[in-house]
Amino acid sequence: MLRGIDVSSHQSSTFDTDGLSFVFVKATEGRSYINPKQSAQASHARKAGCVVGFYHFLWPGNIAAQARYFVEKCASKEGDLLAVDWETTGSGTRASNAEKDRFIREVKALRPRPTHRVLLYCNRYFWLNHDTTSYAGDGLWIADYVTAGKPRIKAKWRIHQYTRDPLDKDVAAFGSKAALREWATS
Repeated sequence: MLRGIDVSSHQSSTFDTDGLSFVFVKATEGRSYINPKQSAQASHARKAGCVVGFYHFLWPGNIAAQARYFVEKCASKEGDLLAVDWETTGSGTRASNAEKDRFIREVKALRPRPTHRVLLYCNRYFWLNHDTTSYAGDGLWIADYVTAGKPRIKAKWRIHQYTRDPLDKDVAAFGSKAALREWATS
């Protein structure tokens, strides 16, 4: 299993990359927030040889506009992974299952990102209790705070977030960093 983390503006732009194969960076949220550290965080991960991904925190409504906002404001490059973060918002709302599916499809269709892999990030509760289509785009990134690589779901997953203390730590179901990079770019 490959080790990785995900970071947002709450973390430094010079986080520890020792032993990491991949890093996901929060890029945007809704239609008004851009992580001011995303470029520096992605550059730091790239310099360490990590596969880089970016994610958008999804709010309900204006799905096409949110997809465009993410694609336009995300600091991604060819071969980077893209993801949608589907969970309860700070105001206690959540995008519907149909909105989650539409967002993934919109991002996959938008230029210049149609060649990027697009994943769904959600926690185990959302996957088991809110998801009705099992649509995760190109792969499921599941949060379940148990033993790394052993999320309590039956669905095939690509990335497992297994802890958030002291930061979000993940493992990826790939045999090597080269295999992850090849999957990301194919």
